[in-house]
Amino acid sequence: MAIKIVVFDAYGTLFDVYSISALAEQLYPGQGAALSVLWRDKQIDYTRLISLSDPSEQGSRHYQSFWDITRAALRYALARLGLVHTGANEDALMAQYAKLTAFSENLGVLQSLRHHGVATAILSNGSPEMLASAVHSAGMDDWLDAVLSVDRVRQFKTTPSSYQMVQDHFGVAPADVLFVSSNAWDALGATWFGFTTLWVNRQGLPPETIGPAPHHTGCDLSEVLKVLSLD
Repeated sequence: MAIKIVVFDAYGTLFDVYSISALAEQLYPGQGAALSVLWRDKQIDYTRLISLSDPSEQGSRHYQSFWDITRAALRYALARLGLVHTGANEDALMAQYAKLTAFSENLGVLQSLRHHGVATAILSNGSPEMLASAVHSAGMDDWLDAVLSVDRVRQFKTTPSSYQMVQDHFGVAPADVLFVSSNAWDALGATWFGFTTLWVNRQGLPPETIGPAPHHTGCDLSEVLKVLSLD
């Protein structure tokens, strides 16, 4: 396999978006898991609404940063669940979101890729500031060659312009890229774009039933090393 670079999605793939449920449970006893799931679902809903409403090459006129969308999605989830909204709770949850727990195998996989001379990057809907915070909190700064935010093109994944950022930054063809995501919809979008794809199915979910299957599937990030025959 002539893979030149491994590109990772961030949220759900490198960082556990549902780790926020621990703090949510402290603030809203009995509702932590429900809040974290609804918050994540609405966050992704908003990215799609923005991108689909104005899919111009110059970026959506309705674009908002992923940080702002995350805050808006939290407010929606609280209202939907009938939970009391306070500025203090919102600030605490947002601060925790900026430094989500990283999955335990991440650093080892990134270090192995670096050892074998394989370039690595993040391509994420996240804003530059929130990605920088998450990467630094997880100790990944020295193990990534680039952290790419769709903020530059003002279009969220799965728009082609978002995936095009990898080609533009590294000067590679789609076939040179192994794109890794725990989000099945993201893996599908990347497959349609032309990347070789690995779906990290951490939750044991069924695959998407439209479009082609991802080229590879695994249960955690260590599958990357198996795909590249580096394990």
